[in-house]
Order: sequence, then structure tokens, then C-alpha cells
Amino acid sequence: MNVTPATEGVTALVVDDEEALRNALGQYLRYRGYHVLLADSGDAALKQLRQGGVSLMLLDVRMPGMSGVDVVPGALAIEPDLAIVMLSAVSEATTAAICMQRGAYDYLTKPIELNDLGAALERALRRRATKIQRRDSSSRLKEEVAPRTAEVEANQARFERVTTATLEALINALESKSDYLSGHSARVAAYSANIAQEMGLPDEEVEMIRVAGRLHDLGKIGIREDVLHKRGKLTPDEFQHVKQHVTIGAEILAPLGHLGPVVDYVRSHHENWDGSGYPDGLRGAKIPLGARVICAAEIYDALTTPRPYQEPLTPEQAVERMRQLVGRVLDPAVMEAFAASVGRRQTLVFLSGDQTSAS
Repeated sequence: MNVTPATEGVTALVVDDEEALRNALGQYLRYRGYHVLLADSGDAALKQLRQGGVSLMLLDVRMPGMSGVDVVPGALAIEPDLAIVMLSAVSEATTAAICMQRGAYDYLTKPIELNDLGAALERALRRRATKIQRRDSSSRLKEEVAPRTAEVEANQARFERVTTATLEALINALESKSDYLSGHSARVAAYSANIAQEMGLPDEEVEMIRVAGRLHDLGKIGIREDVLHKRGKLTPDEFQHVKQHVTIGAEILAPLGHLGPVVDYVRSHHENWDGSGYPDGLRGAKIPLGARVICAAEIYDALTTPRPYQEPLTPEQAVERMRQLVGRVLDPAVMEAFAASVGRRQTLVFLSGDQTSAS
């Protein structure tokens, strides 16, 4: 059993109508040290929650009867401090983002990578703990101040959650128009968070890098569709047009003060370690670390997913190809962290009975 301080004694509820996936997830979570409950429908999940004691819920977006979208508000009405992580197919990513508007913490796309899953669940639990701690601190303020303070904080958190999830939904809708772009930002976000965690960055910075990974291509909303979805080589003028997406994205995000460094990460994710990138020609450590991380994650995703001009590489082949870019495009330290992370990547698969394996 692989128990960590974040998982020990935590009760997790897995909600999915597919028995094989539900059982496999349950066995994996038990291995991680969670106490696990299983539910095959939204109604069954709410019934379990009413019995109390659940801190974390892993919830499928699409289920017969009550969908994940409907379960989220009902679950939070029963257990307001519940940490919810959604599971979705790539085609359901926009719906998963809507669930985040309603209070879910995160979403993962299938097939489920075990590193992504374990890290996402522990981040969700830490966010839950921080939320409870902050609320408890507020409750100790003077009675005439505390209610108003709590209300302001709740409204601000709701605004931040809805704004970010709405932007994610826009990106998912944009990506859904292209087979090879579909799910790109969700994958880049997961890879980026793994790199950041591998580098030992604080949770707050890991979260900012993950959000920036989700939003890094927001500026492509301003790129002409005939250029964005062109299958052949871009002309010099078309390439200059596409390059504008980083500044457009940063300009859209700039008024959202709660995003902090995310704006710089989005603006600079096409900068190169040797200064040959865009839009500002930044070099080396002058490039924000989050941008350097997203740069590596985006290259990996481009190499490992089918594109009109190439067959996908295996993870191992992609890492070897990326090593050729170290010192020119990629930060050496980021590349080493990413290679270590990729080396441990495993996908949840299903065998007969309740066995869980990784491939």
C-alpha cells in the first residue's frame, strides 16, 4: 500500500456507471491509502453522501439518469466541503468545465493517467484543507465582522471559479472543431502540473501552472479559423498571424487579477531558452518558469498525438526527440523533471475481476 499523509484516513467516493472503471479506480485508491466507497449512479452517490464522512468524490460526467453536472450542486448542498474531481471523455471537456463552475475542483480526461489522478486528488484535498482552515480563521473574528468577511470571500471565490471555468469552456469549444486539437489544453495542463510537482514547487505555484496550461491557447479565439485549422504548412504571413495568440490570450486574462502569474505564463509559453522565441525574445531564466514548463508540455503533446503531418511518437520517442531541443528551446532543468515524470506515467486499465494494472 502506498499511503501518504494526504490520503491516510480519507474517505473517497467513486461514482461511475461503468463497473470495470469503478472497480479499478476503487482498487487504485485503496492502494493509495484511501477508504473507498463506490456508487453506480448519481442518486446512489447522494445517498452515500447523506450518511456523512466523505471528503473526496471522483465523479463521472456522463451517467444515465442524473448526470455529473446535476450531481455536483446536490453533492455540495449535502457536504459543502466536499472536494470533487470530474472524469470526462475528451468530447465532454466543456461539460466538465461547467461542473467546475458549479463547484468541482478539477477534471481529468480519459484514459486516466495514474500520476495525473494521484496528484490531482491530493491537490484537491489540500485545497479543501486550506478552504476549511481559512473559514475557521474567519469564524474567529469578531461577530460583527466575520459574517461579512466570509460572504465577501465566498463571493470572490465563486467569481474566480466561474470566470476560469468559463474560459476553459471556451477553449474546449474551440478545440472541439479540430480532431488533433481536441483535449490539447487539458493534456498540457496535466503534463505541466506533473512537471511542476516533480520540480518540488509549492502547491500554489503548481496550481497556477496547471491553470495556465488550461488557458495557454485562449488567444487562438482571435486567430482566423482558416489559418488555425490549416492542414498544410503555414505561409510566413499566416505564421505571424498565429503568433499573435500569445499576446491576445494575455490581454484577455490581464484584467483578471486573481490569476496573478498565469498571465505571464500564457504570454511567454512560446519563448525559447536561447532567446529565439516570441513574443518578447526572452532568454533563459528571464522566461517565467511556468511558461518554460508549459512549453515542454505543449511540445510533448504535439509529438504524442496524431497530427495531419505526422504519426504520433511513443512517450519514450518523444522524450528522446525533446532532448535534442534542450539548451535551444527547452530549459534543461524542466526537461529533466519532465523526463522523470514521463518515465513513471501509467494508464489505468481493466482486467477480469477487480484487478487493476498499469500499462
